[in-house]
Amino acid sequence: MIYIGLAGWGDHDSLYPDEIKSKDKLAHYSSHFPIVEVDSSFYAISPIKNVEKWVSETPGNFRFVVKAYQGMTKHRRGKDIPFNTTTEMFEAFQRSLKPYQERNKLAMVLFQFPPWFNCRKENVTYLRYCKKMMEDIPVALEFRHQSWYSDAYREGTLSFMKEEGWIHSVADEPQSGEGSVPLVPAATDSNLTLIRMHGRNTQGWNKQEGVDWREVRFLYKYNEAELLEMKNILHELSKQTKNIFLIFNNNSGGDAAENAKEFQKILGIEYDGLAPKQLGLF
Repeated sequence: MIYIGLAGWGDHDSLYPDEIKSKDKLAHYSSHFPIVEVDSSFYAISPIKNVEKWVSETPGNFRFVVKAYQGMTKHRRGKDIPFNTTTEMFEAFQRSLKPYQERNKLAMVLFQFPPWFNCRKENVTYLRYCKKMMEDIPVALEFRHQSWYSDAYREGTLSFMKEEGWIHSVADEPQSGEGSVPLVPAATDSNLTLIRMHGRNTQGWNKQEGVDWREVRFLYKYNEAELLEMKNILHELSKQTKNIFLIFNNNSGGDAAENAKEFQKILGIEYDGLAPKQLGLF
């Protein structure tokens, strides 16, 4: 089964009538898509009360892909992390997942590592540590350094994921030097595979002086030919894995929701069990 959704639910204005308030957006979002990626958990571990609200206002078969906290993925490089130890940090993050787990709404946790996290022994050791700390929680792994998929290490990387129990997060992104990875359509888990559509804005992918990088990095709209190309890739991937979760992350220009809807039509998918859409007065 292929499940399509978006990264976050707050920034997709085309989905929401003007009267929908910010606090009600997730409930309305779940009338459109069966999955969502929680990005806020990357910047700070989500308060339990927030997670309880999110799981309570979505349908029973709705699922969350939760991004691992940035301290766990080496983005902060040890700076400004509000925990005394790494163990304490992982335990706090795991506690924040409990409401998802109790309602059977946690699809997986996504560990997205930064561009400087390259393929070397100490980083492989750290990945083993992360997997051990997450215990039996489903975890997906996404790299941003090209070395993991170089000719020398690609097969080893995929074999490592299979052996250690990592779900492969397949990235569609600009090809822009070492800080980007190629699209590698390979499943490492027979049940789950994650695909994240970052767009193909090569010029805006890397940081530039004088540019609001976060506003331009994911500024991209997939065209029909590119979506048809992805359809073929999904066809091959579906031979390797039972369920594919596909997240559109090309949010900067508001294109993610439109692309997701278009891709759903291309695939001919209609989802059962979505939240009922709110009806207007007329």
